[in-house]
Amino acid sequence: MERRYDIDWLRVIAIGLLLIYHIAIVFQPWAMFLAFIRSDILSTELWKPMTLLNVWRIPILFYVSGMGLFFAMRKRNWMQLIEERTKRILVPFLFGIVAITPLHMFVFQKYYNMALNYYPHMGHLWFLGNIFVYVILLLPLFLWLKKNENNKLKLIWQKLMVYPLTPFIINVLFITEAFILKPSPFSMYAKTWHGFFLGFLCFFFGFFFMHIGKSFWENILKWRWLYFGIAAILFTIRFTIYATEAPGYLMVIESNSWIFAVFGFCHKYLNKSSKVLSYLSTAAYPVYIIHMIVLYGTSALVLPLKLPVYMSFPLIILITFIGCYIIYEFVLRRINLLHPLFGLKWNFKFLEGKKKQEIATKTLDQ
Repeated sequence: MERRYDIDWLRVIAIGLLLIYHIAIVFQPWAMFLAFIRSDILSTELWKPMTLLNVWRIPILFYVSGMGLFFAMRKRNWMQLIEERTKRILVPFLFGIVAITPLHMFVFQKYYNMALNYYPHMGHLWFLGNIFVYVILLLPLFLWLKKNENNKLKLIWQKLMVYPLTPFIINVLFITEAFILKPSPFSMYAKTWHGFFLGFLCFFFGFFFMHIGKSFWENILKWRWLYFGIAAILFTIRFTIYATEAPGYLMVIESNSWIFAVFGFCHKYLNKSSKVLSYLSTAAYPVYIIHMIVLYGTSALVLPLKLPVYMSFPLIILITFIGCYIIYEFVLRRINLLHPLFGLKWNFKFLEGKKKQEIATKTLDQ
């Protein structure tokens, strides 16, 4: 199966937006409620465009993760898949809890002159924990779908994909989840049951849409402007009438409308390889893991300068992105022993070379 470069781009773009979103939190009055360093100079205006991202920024990552699992399963059996997901997801998750998230809490405590306490916690890595649980729970179903390639469910969905709003059928399940759990606010995904079950649905349908295949992508490619229009209308209603927090069923429809539109536009314009994409797609995961440390450190340096928001916000963005690049490029990427801890492939070539050299030396000695 050919590589889907648009899905790689989606992952990179979503993580980039996540960084900017987290930086915007620094300038909100409720930042400390989420244990973020807060600026003394606030900007609620800055938050308004962020609310557009809020309803789909995390769900689309779950969709993309489900799509990624589909590709991973094409060349692995169930034991190989669990082994690979354990190395790539569970190991960085557990390492992050004890060695990564406590670091940005040290910065937080230092900034506010608090006693320095070691505080292992999931923090922003909750997403990885959810993904690993979804893999374990859904693997039997996914294996069945893989084994029964032309199952009736797939064939029915393929036929229905000729209609423009067929992907909206899944909104029934998402609306049911929102109706039962009544999340407030809707975008409170981290470490909540709403975030868990919403992510579960997104992860499943990300896999299932890849299983459906060409007919799904033809649908969202053809009707991408329709999905974009629906999303824009619902956002306008939410923004003007409901002060950004609409009823759950409207939030669900808007969220998936944005996601289907983004899928469509990315599939049309970004499904091509490039050296930039190759680099960024590898860097995205470790950058996601380390970005909070860099963000907190940057905030602690920039905020005491008391600059206006229009200067401090882009400055923190710039330094955070540069800091993440430096750590990834000159530390994580180059030290092989760190690769498994940050979701990178472990390069064994240097070990193999060293082993061959030792064997050759022993042979000469004999």
